[in-house]
Amino acid sequence: MKKLIFVCTGNTCRSPMAEGLLKHLLGPDCGWEVSSAGVCAANGWPPSENAVAALREKGIDISHQRSKTLTPDLIETADLLVTMTCGHRNAILAVSPESDGKVFLLKSFGIAQCAADIYDPVGEALDVYRRVRDEIDAALPDLILYMMEERTDP
Repeated sequence: MKKLIFVCTGNTCRSPMAEGLLKHLLGPDCGWEVSSAGVCAANGWPPSENAVAALREKGIDISHQRSKTLTPDLIETADLLVTMTCGHRNAILAVSPESDGKVFLLKSFGIAQCAADIYDPVGEALDVYRRVRDEIDAALPDLILYMMEERTDP
């Protein structure tokens, strides 16, 4: 089974929302293990209340998720690391330059390949979390196409 890790800063807002949304879209038998971590995360924190609320509106429960630090071991064992910002990508490459071929911005897939950052909603109102949730959700179909192509590679 291949491993995908969504990466943000504290692993309490964007990457947990991305993890929950993608798991919901793919279902359990997709051939990918999907998780999330943060480049500056403390271990064991729950997702922010507004991240939980924004996904609950879509029928997705992420309240059970807990933050974890992105370690060199996680980087090494991942098949795909999907970051929310260029800064997250650069932080991974600073620790593990050899992982360059498997670290991508979420919004870099598909035809447009617009390497834009996903805004950090930490501390913001629920409406901001909803906008970030929808921005992440809109980027997932192109990521899923990439994942399915990767899954069939020999």
